[in-house]
Amino acid sequence: MEDENKVTLHGMWISSYAKKVELALKIKGITFDYVEEDLSNKSSLLLKYNSVYKKVPVLLHRGRPVSESLVILEYIDETWKNQPRFLPEDPYERATVRFWATYCLQISDTMKKAFISAQEVDKDRAFDEFFEKLQVMEEGMKDFFPGERSNICAETMGLLDIIIVGSLGTYKAAAEVLRMKILDPQRNPFIYSWVNTLLELPLVKQTLPPHDKVVSRLEFIKQNGFTFQTNI
Repeated sequence: MEDENKVTLHGMWISSYAKKVELALKIKGITFDYVEEDLSNKSSLLLKYNSVYKKVPVLLHRGRPVSESLVILEYIDETWKNQPRFLPEDPYERATVRFWATYCLQISDTMKKAFISAQEVDKDRAFDEFFEKLQVMEEGMKDFFPGERSNICAETMGLLDIIIVGSLGTYKAAAEVLRMKILDPQRNPFIYSWVNTLLELPLVKQTLPPHDKVVSRLEFIKQNGFTFQTNI
């Protein structure tokens, strides 16, 4: 009989969505098994546990699957109430965090569109949208986090920290492949400082995939496209 408290994460090494969940589990100190999925040959378990979207991540807890990264992150926070809490107690602040978390995911999705667009005009449009959204988030985060976000540690990470790591944590690899600045310290000083502070945390370093491996995969996606881009 399966341990009722057993936790299993079905993910993929380059999936930013799966990495968010993996990081959240580690921050909370939750022991879990990890199953690497091949999205070109999806396992029967993945198809069973996420029969609607058929993609990663999927969290299995007490034999019950939870899918969609943002939903999973909230499930983790509500199930394991130890510190740090990913969402604030105040209802308005919780709603604000949810709003910006969703917006940050949109920024990440816009960057993916730029990678997979076949036409240069579509790429340019996607990049314009990406930088516009990034600037909006820059201003929004300055208001939400008064002062710098430079004193973060694994014990104080919240939902937005996890989301921003997953969405922009591999920005240096993207910049190398695209040969352009993704995060500019002059244009986006708050987000630039925030992301790079997070990237120095040991727990984040051990969770994100190796830089060279990401560069190699992004080069492949840039050259050939990627059937499962919505899972990255």
